[in-house]
Amino acid sequence: MTRYDAKLARIRSGNYKRSDFIIADAKDGDMGPSIRSCGPDLKKDGTFERYRTRPEFLANVAKVVRQDIVDIMLVSASNLEALVDDGVFDESSVKPAIRANDTTDIWVGRGAGYSKKPSRPFRTASLKPTRRHTDLGLYSITFNNDLDADYESMVHFMDFVEDADENGFKYFLEVFNPNVDTGIAKEDVPFYVNDFICRSIAGLTKAQRPQFLKIPFNGARALDELTSYDPSLVVGVLGGGAGTARDTFELIFQAEKYGARVALFGRKINLAEDPLAMVKLMRAVADGDVSPEEAVKAYHGALQAQGQTPMRSLEDDLVTTETVLHYN
Repeated sequence: MTRYDAKLARIRSGNYKRSDFIIADAKDGDMGPSIRSCGPDLKKDGTFERYRTRPEFLANVAKVVRQDIVDIMLVSASNLEALVDDGVFDESSVKPAIRANDTTDIWVGRGAGYSKKPSRPFRTASLKPTRRHTDLGLYSITFNNDLDADYESMVHFMDFVEDADENGFKYFLEVFNPNVDTGIAKEDVPFYVNDFICRSIAGLTKAQRPQFLKIPFNGARALDELTSYDPSLVVGVLGGGAGTARDTFELIFQAEKYGARVALFGRKINLAEDPLAMVKLMRAVADGDVSPEEAVKAYHGALQAQGQTPMRSLEDDLVTTETVLHYN
């Protein structure tokens, strides 16, 4: 049993405590932005030199796994195979997971315009061979108030649920906010998303349901509504853009406060000057050991100690820039 399995069992049994908050590192960007998702290889002075290579990226993933703080490492099936072949997960308590589908709204390569059209379902990964390396994956849906597109997405989702059942595969469900204009008022979008999360799994038995959800943090009121409506749903929040260090720690703090029990951050970790220090302080904030403000100051202290030039001044990094973190 991995640390993730033990924490999820306690959360579901009603015995949650803050140290059970699950942190996942989402390093599956090669199925979206691809080369850019490896992150910039910054000089010591913080200036851009080039994007990291795949071997460099995998070496950084291995460092996070061996740090043994995150509970889940989410990667593509091809990268998981490479990591397993290198023994990265041998005797590790970190749970490996794959991105099990790659819908068109994450096809965001340089110059591409696919994400400007309603999301269409697509799946590269095959569960049967991947099952040799893990039994957990992410499945993603984006609802756009478009009958044809959303109907097709739901049909493919049900095909995946049946495939997962046949292969003894578990999944967590990612539901993005709409990726195109839907005609829905901006203030109603969080609740449209809540409704369609719940309707999409209403016909599923307990065994077919996702292990947990991965959704945007759409404010305290929307998150509280979802977690209160169905306490059996374990809700997780995604990280979104890199933002400031304060954005990262504030999102962890607010998400946990309003009922989320999982944080799945990609760019907020991968694009940090020091991902290992960022993860360590994310854990401290989730556990309630430090406040978001204290975590930012500690993070800058860690950068200073190793002679790393921060991307922002401490003053700028203490600012919460993500609008959703300012309203309830």
